[in-house]
Amino acid sequence: MPKAIDVHIHPPRGEPPSETEQQMSRYFRSGPRPVHPEEMYEYYAERDIFGILVDIDDSSVTGRPYRGNDYIASLVQRWPKQFAGFCSVDPHQGKLAVRELERAVKELGLIGLKLHPSTQRFFPNDPKCFPLWEKAAELGVPVLFHSGMTGVGARTPGGGGITFEYCKPIPYIDDVAAAFPTLQIIMAHPAFPWVPEQLAILNHKTNVWMDLSGWSPRYFDPLLVQYANFLVSDRVLFGSDYPVIQPDRWLRDWEEVGFRPEVRRAILFDNANRLLNLGLTYTGPEFTPSAEAGTS
Repeated sequence: MPKAIDVHIHPPRGEPPSETEQQMSRYFRSGPRPVHPEEMYEYYAERDIFGILVDIDDSSVTGRPYRGNDYIASLVQRWPKQFAGFCSVDPHQGKLAVRELERAVKELGLIGLKLHPSTQRFFPNDPKCFPLWEKAAELGVPVLFHSGMTGVGARTPGGGGITFEYCKPIPYIDDVAAAFPTLQIIMAHPAFPWVPEQLAILNHKTNVWMDLSGWSPRYFDPLLVQYANFLVSDRVLFGSDYPVIQPDRWLRDWEEVGFRPEVRRAILFDNANRLLNLGLTYTGPEFTPSAEAGTS
């Protein structure tokens, strides 16, 4: 019975961090990364926070074999009261990707699809990807797209070869949301430098959500805070981006930003619980309405 749901967690793999992972820790100034999944479990269990585990299949770009779906599922099976998981697939693999999505949902029990257009180098509105979105809608699972800037390669020469164009909310995610109205789409992270585009999509299309992971709330655009407080408060989700940003830091900084008490429980818990059909019971604090209740 958690007090919050963190929808964006990258689990450790029980091995020393890669150079890319170390670079991200330096960029986020997050300190040493956890190595073993037990560390992650203990962290979340001690804080009564339920978590959604994610990974990214970039095998076509990097040549690294991807075994993340089975690994994610093994962690969920080990700690089912603490975590659920999203799968990932390589969009360049066509029918194989569609089959893997179906296997991950039906056989492994994963409840969503996580993709990173910049590191996987694909445009979400490419018609070649449409069978994936059709399958996700058929299976009733949301698709989580990285949006905006990424910390991968940040502050290195050439940014590791990564370009941001793939992760623009408009037209790429907007096109998918319009073409697949029964597909639930989550935009991961405040989509800097396109936050107004992101908010326009959220305000226009009710099958689109966003998570607040990957940034300390201290750096949120004031427009994002305003929209989350009023216009789209029912489709904004708490996420940390563990381990580079951990819930302790995120929640501490969140207290300073000006989110209304009326929306805090929805963002921390209720919205994710509803979207993902988790059936969890909230045990966190009840927030006292502010004097501005009912205004916009």
